Amino acid sequence: MSEGSSLIRGLEGVVAAETRLCDLDGKNGRLAYGGYDIEDLARQATFEEVAYLLWHGELPGKPQLDRFVSELISARSIPRELIEAFRLMPRSTDPMRALQAAVAILGMHDPDTTDNSHDANRRKAARVASQLAIAICAHHRVRGGQEPVTPAADLGHAANFLYMLTGVRPSATAAKAFDASLTLYAEHEMNASTFTTRVITSTQSDMHSAVAGGVGALKGPLHGGAGEAVMHTLLEIGEVASVERFTEDALRTKRRLMGFGHRVYRAGDPRAAILRGMAEEACRQSGQFKWFQISVTLHERISAAKGLIPNVDFYSAPLFYSLGIPVDLFTPVIAAGRIAGWTANIIEQHDDNRLIRPRGEYTGAGRRAFVPLARR
Repeated sequence: MSEGSSLIRGLEGVVAAETRLCDLDGKNGRLAYGGYDIEDLARQATFEEVAYLLWHGELPGKPQLDRFVSELISARSIPRELIEAFRLMPRSTDPMRALQAAVAILGMHDPDTTDNSHDANRRKAARVASQLAIAICAHHRVRGGQEPVTPAADLGHAANFLYMLTGVRPSATAAKAFDASLTLYAEHEMNASTFTTRVITSTQSDMHSAVAGGVGALKGPLHGGAGEAVMHTLLEIGEVASVERFTEDALRTKRRLMGFGHRVYRAGDPRAAILRGMAEEACRQSGQFKWFQISVTLHERISAAKGLIPNVDFYSAPLFYSLGIPVDLFTPVIAAGRIAGWTANIIEQHDDNRLIRPRGEYTGAGRRAFVPLARR
């Protein structure tokens, strides 16, 4: 690296791209997609409207939305070869690993797979957004020895996901809560997985390759895997009465608790506040209110002791669990929402591309003479 350059570990605070997609104000705890506040979108818009906004830059009118929803519904199918691939996978396969393989297989069957034009990328975005949800649910059913559930054309994206996962049509409350959670996860600026998709895209690789890379980045426990860790903590605590003892032990042993704090937000994660209310209602209606009570009590104890504020993954855990989503599917569910943002970023990167190629700070040995093998 050249003299005078300074190392910024983790690229913290480095601006790597211009984007019209996401406005993240970490100092004031605000988030907006395309200028629209995240709370308004989560409470009043559908995930389909949000995906349209990210891909087109504007919210759709009624005729536009109807055409867009029809496009997404028509893409609700996956190749039979992918179902067979799921059947050949070990049942212990991590769902995120299966999802990454699924995205690659979907790319083999997409008619626009090598076409990186704007229009082709828009078509691929609609297909992969629909197919990703189906793949997650199909793999889950197959690994449990069940047949995949055929998508329901009369259900929206979020409700259809829950239906394909469980075989039971969700209540309106459950569908709305899940729809809002997909919106809250849809886009979040240059997070690790989104940045990964843009780096891959910058090489002029294709959308499916970039999305597969995003899935791999999201899999990590410091990124998308945090929600699973939160739920495992809640299950470990088990009862509200056990939170106090658990917190004392965790603080004494300096145990790292996932779901608290954020690299960018300093005034709190606005998504967490929205999810808290939705988790409360969903847990109450499903008869699993204790998980919300444990979450709130743990939140209060940890915040009082350490000043840490929950992030989006903290309250998504009891919400997802109350909806009947298995813990090891929490991260794939995040992918089902983030696919809207990943594909929007891929389109944006292709439309104005420059190869992303940072430098490294060398810390190895100094220059030295090569010694032939016989003299070593």
